[in-house]
Amino acid sequence: MTVRRVNPPHLAPPIGFSHAVVAEGSTIVLLAGQTALNADNVIVGSTIVEQFEQVMTNLLAALEAAGGTPDQLAKLTIYSVDPVDYRANARDIGRIWQRLVGKDYPAMTLIGVTRLWDDEALLEIEGTAILP
Repeated sequence: MTVRRVNPPHLAPPIGFSHAVVAEGSTIVLLAGQTALNADNVIVGSTIVEQFEQVMTNLLAALEAAGGTPDQLAKLTIYSVDPVDYRANARDIGRIWQRLVGKDYPAMTLIGVTRLWDDEALLEIEGTAILP
């Protein structure tokens, strides 16, 4: 199995994502959208940075249970009730990403939404991973 991250030089340089991810000879894992819910069904954190850490912890727990590792994330879709706040906190979010996932970035999309299923949720992230 090979995973190749593609970032064509004629596109804007990617910061914190890859333009495309190519997988050959692999198994695909589809990860349901995760919010900052804990095991007691309560949203953890009141800021986007606090919630991002819990969301990624939840997403990575689901990935691990499916037999995957963080470096196998190929695509993430981030739904945010406040994309401006997300971008304003990108440095802190990036530090959490590097601590939990590392320096490999999947293809990513950030979509602004008016609200999420849980009223207190500030973001939800769903993903796709590619396993050997």
